[in-house]
Amino acid sequence: MNFRQLEIYRAVMMSGSASRASELLEITQPAVSRSIAELEASMGFSLFDRVRGRLVPTPEGQMFFTDVVASFVGLDTLRASAARIRDFGSGSIRVASLAALGSTLVPRAISRFNRQHPDIAITLQVRFSSAVRDLVASGQFDIGLAADEIDISGVDHRQFQSIRALCAIPAGHRLASKSVIVPGDLDGEPFIALSPEDRARARLTRALDEAGAKPRIIVETPYSITVCALVLEGVGIGIVNPNAIDGFPERGLILKPFEPEIYFKTLLLFRPDAQRSQIVKDFTAALLEERQAIYKI
Repeated sequence: MNFRQLEIYRAVMMSGSASRASELLEITQPAVSRSIAELEASMGFSLFDRVRGRLVPTPEGQMFFTDVVASFVGLDTLRASAARIRDFGSGSIRVASLAALGSTLVPRAISRFNRQHPDIAITLQVRFSSAVRDLVASGQFDIGLAADEIDISGVDHRQFQSIRALCAIPAGHRLASKSVIVPGDLDGEPFIALSPEDRARARLTRALDEAGAKPRIIVETPYSITVCALVLEGVGIGIVNPNAIDGFPERGLILKPFEPEIYFKTLLLFRPDAQRSQIVKDFTAALLEERQAIYKI
């Protein structure tokens, strides 16, 4: 077994055929077939069944592919690191964020950090909070921002933000003139709900249950920005994270306080296996400074 054989095998599994794998790797199809046969011989079991000239993965082949994918994750990380060093030469920082902050506060923090460290390469990925946690816990990313519903084992963490939810209402709606929205106002109303695992939604559900109010859920989505867009289109009412409202009031979205107060809570995550570098400390400071500038907290 050697690396080239594994690379060819991976290409076949990902592309679905020997011919497409040969195109991706810029080698001949017979070379692909020969490499697969040699790999099978070295391991002592078949990776594919040959069915009418096609390669169909065997159960053993599927099991083996899972481990091959895991091994290539580390290789892809090394390739990305090499590319950053080649292109920037002065280090890098990798940041993962939930969507609510990934298009608002984090870009502002990046701008602030970049003025201080113009030669540092920055990678930003916007993911679900659970994926953000996994990227940091695995050591692939240096800093993460995630909602508080995540499993915090395996990461260093601190609270970053606790911000009061707002009720998003379409223009012209009967509730648009109210100064404060309460659970009873939502009874029977078409409603855009956040995902069931979202803790802010769980807090809202408790408040609604205690008041005996039951909105009519039309759509579920994990993103407050999507809730805002749907409310703007008149689909229903929603409870949103204030981090995600940029530009929507100017387009006509009505935003009102909701009582009892419900909070969206965000955690700042760090890799657990390494002392924090000065670059990580400086980026953390940029995040905190932007939080202070925007929310005065």
